[in-house]
Amino acid sequence: MKVERFDVNARRSRLVKYNGVCYLSGQFSDNAGDVATQTRETLAKIDELLARAGTDKSRLLTAEVWITTMADFAAMDAVWKEWVAPGNPPTRCCCAVELGDPDMRVEIMVTAALGDAEVIEA
Repeated sequence: MKVERFDVNARRSRLVKYNGVCYLSGQFSDNAGDVATQTRETLAKIDELLARAGTDKSRLLTAEVWITTMADFAAMDAVWKEWVAPGNPPTRCCCAVELGDPDMRVEIMVTAALGDAEVIEA
């Protein structure tokens, strides 16, 4: 089986495809702003990367969300709920952490199914 890596640097690959699954590294906004704005920009990046991999948010498997304070949870979650594919939410966790840049308020990492895997609700 082939492992495909995209946008590779010394420390990470932005996207890896392997065995029918797409793995994205943590994505974040390039702009300072409130957590809602940063969440929207981050999710737009995720949409672009998923499309590049040949999949989309309706095929998400997992999501990990990191915010800098739980006081931002409601604002981040409101944007998330607008964005997530209806009827196809992934597993998700969210925790408060110190991120690598003081202007970052949110970072999100997802995995998604590739190919023709059928999406069903059990």
